[in-house]
Formats: sequence, C-alpha cells, structure tokens
Amino acid sequence: MALMDFIKKQFIDILQWTEDGDGTLAWRFPMAEMEIQNGASLTVRDSQVAMFVNEGTVADVFAPGMYKLTTQTLPVLTYLKNWDKLFESPFKSDVYFFSTRTQLDQKWGTPNPITIRDKEFGIVRLRAFGIYSYHLTDPKAFYQKISGTRDVYTREELEGQLRNTMVAGLTDLFGESGVPFIDMAANQDEFGKAMFAKAAPMFAEYGLALDSLVVQNVSLPEELQKVLDQRIGMNMIGDLQRYTQYQVANSIPDAAKNEGGLAAMGVGLGAGVGFGQVVGQAMAAATQPAPAGGTVSADEVVATLEKLHGLVEKGILSQAEFDAKKAELLKKLT
Repeated sequence: MALMDFIKKQFIDILQWTEDGDGTLAWRFPMAEMEIQNGASLTVRDSQVAMFVNEGTVADVFAPGMYKLTTQTLPVLTYLKNWDKLFESPFKSDVYFFSTRTQLDQKWGTPNPITIRDKEFGIVRLRAFGIYSYHLTDPKAFYQKISGTRDVYTREELEGQLRNTMVAGLTDLFGESGVPFIDMAANQDEFGKAMFAKAAPMFAEYGLALDSLVVQNVSLPEELQKVLDQRIGMNMIGDLQRYTQYQVANSIPDAAKNEGGLAAMGVGLGAGVGFGQVVGQAMAAATQPAPAGGTVSADEVVATLEKLHGLVEKGILSQAEFDAKKAELLKKLT
C-alpha cells in the first residue's frame, strides 16, 4: 500500500512564478500534498526573490537566476533537515516568491488635520499629502513581520499600514522641527527630504526600501486659510489693531448695501448735507496727502469711504474708481 501511495504521489520538478497582474508582493508556491523532486529546477525572474521556509524557519534565499535544487544549492535547508551530502530523495518545504519591483505613485495624506504649536500662529491644524514609492529588499523581514504564511499578500493590503506609519512620523516631524507653517509651505522640497529621512527607517523595519517621497501640499483647514490670506494681504501679521482697522474698512461696502447698515455702524450720512458738499469733501479727503506722520485714523478712512460709496450709488463714481480710492486710503492706514 505504501508503495502504491509513493507511485501515485506527484513530485514538483519546476518551481517558478509568473506574476499575473500588478500589486502582488508575496506569493506561496502551491504545494498541496506534493513534494519537491531532488534536482528540481528553480527559476527566479528579474524583480523577484525566492525563499524556502522549513516548518516556520527561514532557510535559503535565491536572487534572480536559474538553479538546480540539491544539497549544494540548499545549504541552510540541508542543515535544518540534517541531510547528508548524498541526499537525493524528494522533500517538502514551503517556497515563497516576492516581488522586488518598485511600487510607484503610492498616495499618502493626513486623514484628519494634525494639531501643532506654531511659533508665529500659535495652535494650528495642518494637512499634508503627497506621493511615495518603495520596493521590497529583505524577504525574510517582510515574511516575518508582514506577509507571514499567507498564500498571497498584495500591495493594497499593505497600503494602510504604510500610510499610517508615515503620518505618525509626520506628526512627530511637525512637532520636532519648530519650523513655522509659512516656511514649511514655502519649502516643500526640503520638508519632503526631512520626512523621507524620518520614514525610511520605518520602511526598513518591514524589509522595504523607501525610494522617493514627495510633499505635494501643506495647508491649513479652509477657515484658517481664509484668515491667513487676509493677514498676508495686509502684511499685518502680529498687529491686531491694524488688522481690525482693515476689517472695518472692508465691511463698509457690504454695510452700505443693507438698509440701516451704515447707520448701525455709526457712520451714516448727516441729514441735510448738500450733494455738492458731499462730493467736494469726499474727493478732497481721498486725494489729500497723508499727515506728517504718514497715516490717517481709522475713523477718517471709514467716513471717507462711506461718502465715496454714496457717490458710486448715485453714478458719480464708477466701481473701479471707488476701488482705487479705497486701496489708496487703506495704504494710509499703514
């Protein structure tokens, strides 16, 4: 009976992996109840690595090439199984193939804003995203820490782990760098290099090499970005009084569109002021040189803008002329 079982048993004489499709990182050769014929042929294609595993212990690893499997080409497996030099019987062993191709155009990003302390803006929440690429370099480490005894392990299964690892490193990098947000956003290449240096050792722990990392964007949440845009536009970062004056002056046109809006601000037109007087005062205020100190008060600017806006409504001034005078007056605030 034992002789019949031996005769019926199938033996493997060719081991190879033809990658079907993109995205498989590790693949186990199907063994079932079969055994590997002594002297069998092992083909490892370019961008592949093959590895023998004996009862959970990593044995011999093969780079690209063609091999005849004997005790000479399987020294570690020979040692683990206590084969003698003349061993020629079929044997059982798990065989794994790994893809070493570069995995391009992988996306990373912060799913939620990262809260950091910025030395210019105080507590802020930042977002960042970009792309990266990597390839497998150490099949033993990858097998032991990632793929294990799975029949197939894909790139998509690894994506979440790598992305979260990178974001964790990014959080530390934000906190450790002490670089203001403005400098981060303006020097994304340098920031990407710092992030690469932070992430590369984390990839190495999994048997991977990080080939490239690009930071495509570093930004604030939309509501904070709007505030920053206004402050940059006025060049008033750190000067709350001037920023407030700018906000008040900008609110004049909107308030004038609403009935009672200007009156509610305390800058309504005085009753009985003649039309010619209004025109003369408004134009004179808009064109007269600034006082010796180089600036005018916010109250004067507000009053003048209110009068000029009235001229726009009456068709005396165009919107473009109003905008030009408004810009001129706002400069006087600085």
